[in-house]
Amino acid sequence: MGLTKKEIFSTEQNELAMIAKVLGHPARIAILQELQKRNTCVCGDLVNEIGLAQPTISQHLKELKNIGIIQGTIEGTSVCYCINVEVWNNFQQKLNNLFNGNYKNQNCC
Repeated sequence: MGLTKKEIFSTEQNELAMIAKVLGHPARIAILQELQKRNTCVCGDLVNEIGLAQPTISQHLKELKNIGIIQGTIEGTSVCYCINVEVWNNFQQKLNNLFNGNYKNQNCC
């Protein structure tokens, strides 16, 4: 595979691509939706609700945590996850900016 040449793209373009890549898996969307419903959740609850194996859920949680959209706090032997509202709002604004851009050509192709 070729290099992505990230350096030729703006910071915003790279950030949007990173967000889209992480959100591009249906399990991660399901995890975020479950966290929205529950406000906080432990990995075992997500395993029961989503139906994937615990290591698989943990890997998806790691990817979401790496971009900062979720955060976890240790409670005994478990980690309780929740949406990082500040990052969530930041990502929402970036995606809104992309989708709310002016689209002028109504009769293309």
